[in-house]
Amino acid sequence: MTATALPRPAAPRFAEIGRMPRGIAALLGAWFLLIVSLGAAGMFVTPRGTPPVAIALGIALPLALFFAALRLSKTFREFVLALDLRLIAGIQAWRWAGLGFLFLYAYHILPAVFALPAGLGDMAIGFTAPWMILALSRRPAFAASAAFVRWNLLGILDLVVAVSIGTVSSMLSTGAPGEISTAPMATLPLLLIPAFLVPLFLMLHTAALLQSRRMAGGDA
Repeated sequence: MTATALPRPAAPRFAEIGRMPRGIAALLGAWFLLIVSLGAAGMFVTPRGTPPVAIALGIALPLALFFAALRLSKTFREFVLALDLRLIAGIQAWRWAGLGFLFLYAYHILPAVFALPAGLGDMAIGFTAPWMILALSRRPAFAASAAFVRWNLLGILDLVVAVSIGTVSSMLSTGAPGEISTAPMATLPLLLIPAFLVPLFLMLHTAALLQSRRMAGGDA
């Protein structure tokens, strides 16, 4: 089977995994280690009934740096626009692990109001990711389709809804004996989900939408 080669901007320029600049890989590694270090020190834990400001910053700051780099660095922007969309969809497939939220609800570790929408939403995106990969492999121009755009927008919506519910749930927590809250999300290893994976997934969805827009003939 041979890959269909189309000129830009008609199709995305698929990049090999091994071509990722070492600087980007180093930044991802440093970011991961920073979250682990801060999490181990309890820096993301907040008193019951208060906004999870630390987690909010953990999500917002990486995204702010990402969008600033997109705007200010042409090299970084071209790197993002050259990412292999099949790889992006493949990474999103890991969101099938949202099944873990359902287990945490079943074992009374996380509340249903948060665990069910967060888990089911992630599972839906992860379950459909292989179809995105297959469509992109068979027809690279699928990246400009309405179906691909909707899939990415739904992926973003799922993350925004989960973070919003988690925030409200944390603020409404009273700390009463036996109360099930989202407090475990502020400690390791669950902390890695909102403080590392959520912003990373949002960045990947953004990269996919930028490529889709470029292929459709718009400015990216």
